[in-house]
Amino acid sequence: MKLPIYQVDAFADRVFAGNPAAVCPLDEWLSDETLQAIAAENNLSETAYFVRREDGVELRWFTPKVEVELCGHATLASAFVLYRRLGHDGPEVRFHTRRAGTLVVRPAPGDVFVLDLPARPPAPLDPPRALVAALGAEPSAVLAARDYLAVYDDPRTVRQLRPDLAAVAALDRFAVIVTAPGDDGADFVSRFFAPAKGVPEDPVTGSAHCTLTPYWSARLGKPKLRARQVSARGGELECELDGDRVRLAGRAVLYLEGEISIP
Repeated sequence: MKLPIYQVDAFADRVFAGNPAAVCPLDEWLSDETLQAIAAENNLSETAYFVRREDGVELRWFTPKVEVELCGHATLASAFVLYRRLGHDGPEVRFHTRRAGTLVVRPAPGDVFVLDLPARPPAPLDPPRALVAALGAEPSAVLAARDYLAVYDDPRTVRQLRPDLAAVAALDRFAVIVTAPGDDGADFVSRFFAPAKGVPEDPVTGSAHCTLTPYWSARLGKPKLRARQVSARGGELECELDGDRVRLAGRAVLYLEGEISIP
């Protein structure tokens, strides 16, 4: 069996930046075991699979270890493949997902794509000692939605963190987001760690901004924000809170186009 595969750098305007995602268009769904095996072989933060249907596109995402319920950068990469490689020319793509509802992506001027995702506002909680120990630096506040959100006062602290990834993997949440007020024109900076799910540090994380956007929007008192994820590769996002939805805008660049051979 031969399957097409694309590798797209999402939330980036050049290759070797942003977050690489593999995208595999399918005519019909393969077994979950096959989908997971391909994702493990790709060894990227996420591999996205989609099947086109009359009312849109059914979309799923896998890390090297697990299927996830929401992934922003691989959704952007999938929209890029549909528009730039597969001839989709409609005003939007409606992605139907199994656990995140319908996600809409629209092209915008300047080779930008705008994602409409569910907001995940975090709630404050007492800092778990295991989290603080795993991060190696005391945050000024800890909140949580799907992921822990550790807030620091200085962006340099976020950049310099060297967390104990084995200890992070043992925590009781999906992942850990760390964040601080921004610098150099950004409203806030962040990093994202999900070692238990096969992603030690994610370069640019759309789903994390479903939590970061409502937090910083409330804290800064404005709905539109400029975000920077300060991983080694780095990435820029334009974020907007609109009720219970978050809109993320970013670019994408094709790195690889090829074919998978499966016995």
